[in-house]
Amino acid sequence: MSKIIAIDYGSKRVGVAITDSLRMIAFGLSTILTEEVFVFLDKLIKKESISEIVVGLPKNLDNSQNEITDAVSAFINKLNQKYPDIVINSIDERFTSKMAKKTILDSGVNKKRRRNKSLVDKVSATIILQSYLQKLDR
Repeated sequence: MSKIIAIDYGSKRVGVAITDSLRMIAFGLSTILTEEVFVFLDKLIKKESISEIVVGLPKNLDNSQNEITDAVSAFINKLNQKYPDIVINSIDERFTSKMAKKTILDSGVNKKRRRNKSLVDKVSATIILQSYLQKLDR
């Protein structure tokens, strides 16, 4: 079975997570620089059987758009153009960064590693993907 990847898009870094082949579990894969995202995705898509990409869509608490929503929407449009055979979906990503920070803290990671923002991005992508998988199970 093909895999699903999730992306936590940011202006500096992009967190990426991937499912197992049964699409049951989300794993943090990598954090890459935003300007390198398409090079990374090209390699990943050639290496793995990817049928779907889920992108976290940032919104404010009142469901309105925020300053990065337009950049994420433009990124989603580029994904659709570049990978027309892959299904591109978005999912509300409110609170994923806070959840990621709490998860990292609860896991006992030392203070120096907790300050590493790339770890937060990768864990956020994993949370986005796991949330998406749970919605598919309904």
